[in-house]
Amino acid sequence: MSWQALLIKIYFRVQRFFSPLRDELDVPRERADLEAFAKTFKPLGKVDISRVDAGGVPAAWIVPPGLETKRTILYLHGGSYNAGSIDSHLPLTGSIALTAKARVLAIDYHLAPEHPFPAAVEDALAAYRWLLKESAQANQIVVAGDSAGGGLALSLLLSLHQLGLPQPAAAVCLSPWTDLTCSGESWTTNAKVDFMLKRIPAFKSAEIYFREADPRAPLVSPLYGDPAGLPPLLIQVGSEEVLLSDSTLFAEKARLAGVDVTLETWKGMQHVWQYVASMLPEARQAVARIGEFVIQHCPV
Repeated sequence: MSWQALLIKIYFRVQRFFSPLRDELDVPRERADLEAFAKTFKPLGKVDISRVDAGGVPAAWIVPPGLETKRTILYLHGGSYNAGSIDSHLPLTGSIALTAKARVLAIDYHLAPEHPFPAAVEDALAAYRWLLKESAQANQIVVAGDSAGGGLALSLLLSLHQLGLPQPAAAVCLSPWTDLTCSGESWTTNAKVDFMLKRIPAFKSAEIYFREADPRAPLVSPLYGDPAGLPPLLIQVGSEEVLLSDSTLFAEKARLAGVDVTLETWKGMQHVWQYVASMLPEARQAVARIGEFVIQHCPV
């Protein structure tokens, strides 16, 4: 583990001691805090940003200067389904665009509680349909997302399978939230070492998202779906995350269904550490690995 990672861990440990994570869910604060991250961290280099309407969904192209390939990443941001945006995740999407030598289409899907399930899935599907119609072929697209967005990426893949639409070339899921019942073992075993997520507010976030739906419905919690027929998957997760089980259990189920799954468990890493690639060596290494995976499975 790098000295930067150790320093960050000490900082979080001290911060959590003096200001413990609360059980209350404050959506406006969650939104403000996540937006503030983008003012602190930057992508690994310069990217061009242009706003578009992706089939009725607000979106933005994030493109490395001089890019000539049609390699495309549809990116779904995290934020517990009630926070996050194109802007909040620019440090992450910009870095991935650079390492994958790809154009990234990031979308602002509708958020809970104003827009509960299935709004986010419908927006992701609309953006994917728009890409197929206007901009790319399925074999030129990789679907990606982090946390709730990682789970949403898997829900999108399951939805494509149900509708008989072509799957993308591959998918990348960073610390995906695959089980909104929050019942995985690591919610308990990693509770004291995960400095970013806590079970009670996470489940409250889940409740205002799935609302009247069954939390075990596959498009809500993809862990309970049938992953047969999904494209190659790269799943990255930190060993100290409460969402560790969400990744390991989904990866195991997908492998048993014949899916080509690459599961990377990064020792000592916190939730979506890839976001801070501008300051953390392990984040830069992880983002570089994402780039390699995308290029491998989408060489166009």
